[in-house]
Amino acid sequence: MRCQHEMPFGARIENGGVTFRLWGPGARMADVAIDRGSAPPEIHPAEADAEGWWECHVPHATAGTLYRWRIDGGQLVPDPASRQNPQGPHGPSCVVDPKQFEWDHTGWTGRPWNETVLYELHVGTFTPEGTFEAAAERLQHLADTGVTAVELMPVANFAGRFGWGYDGVLPFAPHDAYGTPDELKHFVQQAHRLGLMVFLDVVYNHFGPDGNYLSLYAPGFFSKTKGSPWGAAINFDGPESRQVRDFFIHNALYWLQEFRFDGLRLDAVHAIHDDGPVHVLQELSERVRKATHGRHVHLVLENEDNGYAHLAPGPQPGRFDGQWNDDFHHVLHVALTGETHRYYHDYGDSPMDLLARSFTHGMVFEGSKRREGGAREVVQAAPPQPLPALVNFAHNHDQVGNRARGERLAQLVPPEASALPTLLALLTPAIPMLFFGEEWGAAEPFLYFADWEGELRRAVQEGRKREFGHGEAADLPDPCSSASFDASRPDAAQARSHGGRERLEAIRAALVARRKCITPRQHLLLTGKHSAQRIGERGLAVQWRYSDGQMLSLELNLGPAALQVEPQHLGPVEAQCVFAHRCPANTPRGTWPAWSARWTLGEEITL
Repeated sequence: MRCQHEMPFGARIENGGVTFRLWGPGARMADVAIDRGSAPPEIHPAEADAEGWWECHVPHATAGTLYRWRIDGGQLVPDPASRQNPQGPHGPSCVVDPKQFEWDHTGWTGRPWNETVLYELHVGTFTPEGTFEAAAERLQHLADTGVTAVELMPVANFAGRFGWGYDGVLPFAPHDAYGTPDELKHFVQQAHRLGLMVFLDVVYNHFGPDGNYLSLYAPGFFSKTKGSPWGAAINFDGPESRQVRDFFIHNALYWLQEFRFDGLRLDAVHAIHDDGPVHVLQELSERVRKATHGRHVHLVLENEDNGYAHLAPGPQPGRFDGQWNDDFHHVLHVALTGETHRYYHDYGDSPMDLLARSFTHGMVFEGSKRREGGAREVVQAAPPQPLPALVNFAHNHDQVGNRARGERLAQLVPPEASALPTLLALLTPAIPMLFFGEEWGAAEPFLYFADWEGELRRAVQEGRKREFGHGEAADLPDPCSSASFDASRPDAAQARSHGGRERLEAIRAALVARRKCITPRQHLLLTGKHSAQRIGERGLAVQWRYSDGQMLSLELNLGPAALQVEPQHLGPVEAQCVFAHRCPANTPRGTWPAWSARWTLGEEITL
């Protein structure tokens, strides 16, 4: 099986050569410049239509041909729809034949959403080599752990040797340092062979600041009336927005069809502004559902405003399967650490009560936008949301990397409590996500790093100092140093240490419990019928209810002293123990040891 996504721009091998197409309504003249190494480029004039589409056919071009577009006889720029830019976004693009890669004829159609156990990783720091090829060699470990879906942080080509990937400028070209398009396809294929889905993090709210040439020939890509925290906002609703919308929708379809990804996670959709009659997110979902019919393809949002209008309990056209639940992370973090600075401020008032609400409702502040500086607006009334439409996590790239020194939560709590955050994320009806290295309790930080140069480098360094200027700026890691990049690589050898093996065994056992007792029951889960009670200062009893009368219960002690619990707050005696942490089998009923959690499943008995 060979796969190629058809799109109206970029380079296409056809008719004994290559046809190049560029949307550049702001250019007076455009030429294709075939790279000839140290010699001047070979120039081929393109012709434009009334809508600003430039087209040129070069008969002797083929797969591997390096080229740029020359704008108005001067500036050489990469193809914005380049499938490969082997020398970075300032270098030439490379013609790629997508049909050179042959996919297995296995009938792989993905896995249903209820089976999803996500594992977020950064390709550059996941292995010492930092490549797709090396990452593929580690997939067996993930399958053995119980992970079912790998989520790659953005791989779109960006400037510099290293970075998080959220400043990509060539959305169709995998970052050159990670490997070739075919090597990324091999990674996806190897995952499928192991029963793993692969999700990709994509950024449709802005372009990076280095290597983006679109304003030279297609200024219509950027809104004249709206902004974003990272610069010019994308034009999804103004004049010429049809071509802009198509560019990003085709990008989603390209990754899902040509690379066979099983899902996309859309970054920061609260920064996608669209006042048109059909929101671009709705149109993207509709197009994806239609193009991938017959496959399990999942669409996930990040939305800091806690909006839920785009969510649905199933793969509906126009809607999304899931959304990252920052509230769960934030309130769990506050309950465990006591930190209440910056955006944790909203969660400092009775965090145990808010944690209870997160267990039963998913989001703590449904539909509540975040104001500048991080604080939430007044909580708005919202209907209960299906818990499986939310993704719970104890760590992710933002919540670790946006700290001054990138500490993981396990480094901020007592050793006896270090496994609890991960276990609590794994064993709720919400979809769980691990952050790479978390499964063995990696101690290495995940820092913010970006290989910027010149004025941009100085601006980022000074910005970090201002952000963490309240006692944290001394010895702050340099975000533009390769040392910060290298320090963010978890040492996989630690998984074989005594502590690493213990943690990994616990995570594997928890995921076995999830697979047996939670995943098969997701379709029976009720909405808005769950409850929780406070037990003393640091305890919670939580009940998740199912339509067949069964109830999943959690007995949680998030404190350093044992709790004695009254019978009315205990589950039925005959309930099956799903999983227990720091709670031995001989523990007396009604005693919850320090830093313990116990899950049971049984028929609810009304007293």
